[in-house]
This record gives sequence, C-alpha cells and structure tokens, in this order.
Amino acid sequence: MTITRRGLLLAALTTPIARPLAAQARAELLPREVRVHPRLGVGDIYVIPEDFHLYHIRRPGVAMRYGVGVGRAGLEFKGEAKIERKAEWPSWRPTDAMIAREPEKYAKYSDGVPGGPDNPLGARALYLYKDGRDTYYRIHGTTNPETIGSSVSNGCIRLRNEDVMTLYEQVPLGSWVTVV
Repeated sequence: MTITRRGLLLAALTTPIARPLAAQARAELLPREVRVHPRLGVGDIYVIPEDFHLYHIRRPGVAMRYGVGVGRAGLEFKGEAKIERKAEWPSWRPTDAMIAREPEKYAKYSDGVPGGPDNPLGARALYLYKDGRDTYYRIHGTTNPETIGSSVSNGCIRLRNEDVMTLYEQVPLGSWVTVV
C-alpha cells in the first residue's frame, strides 16, 4: 500500500492530539507545540479551516500550531499549493473580484495600499502558488488580531503579526501548504 500526503493528513486529522474541539477558548488560538502524525512532511504546512488552526511540521511527529482566521464560506482556498514568494511589510491591492463583490468597501483601494502597519496583509506574507501560478491566496498577518478564530476574510489565511513573523523566518520558499 502506498502512503500519500493526503492519506497522512487524513490520518493526522483523525488523531485526537492533532484535532482540537471546534469550540475553543481564545487561549487555544495561541501558538503551541503539538504532536501530529509522525509521517507528515517536515517543513510542510497544514491548515484546518473549520478548527481555525495552521500546523507547521517542525520535526517528525511535532508541529507548531497557530490560530488563524480564514476565508468566508465560498471564498476559501482548498487544496495544495507551494510558497513561491515571501514579503516583509507587503503592499496590497484587492483583487478585481473583491472590488466587484464589495465595491463600497474595496474600490477606494484599487490603486493599492503600501506596506506598513496599516496594511491589511500585516507584517509578513507568504504567497501561495499552484502549478507555478499565483493563486491570489496568502498566509499573512493582520491588523485585526481579534479576527483570529473566525471566517471573515476573502479567502486568505491570517495570523497574528507576531506569529506570521515567526513562521516567515522558519518557512523557506518551496514549502508545501495543504488546506483541507
């Protein structure tokens, strides 16, 4: 029997250690080292949107777990992608789809927002690519840390700025990201 990345992820998700209860306290969203299935790829990132957690596999059987905010229903990314770009204090421009969907909210940013403390992408961004093409989904910081643990974004995965800064330093380009 061949063990696939998806099979390993599904096995890890069914392990009580790796999958916390959905109704979690705010403390449950703070970074914490946790045990996961030992065959998950070291360096890979797994995101479980319904549990609002991102797992960065640090060594066999051990991951750092971070609380995240995720995309609203219908806007979330699912599947596998690679981190092919990283940026410190990234600039941001809403996508054309975001502007069309909510022009009253996003049209004023159509020329973009420079990087800095007021930028919606926060302190760091990891850009997700699939088959060499930008998905327009990011793992990034946030200027609204109170949104961690909720589904409010236009699809991106957001962390507290201090958490995304740590992740940014530890994750090299080419790392795999799987969003269940």
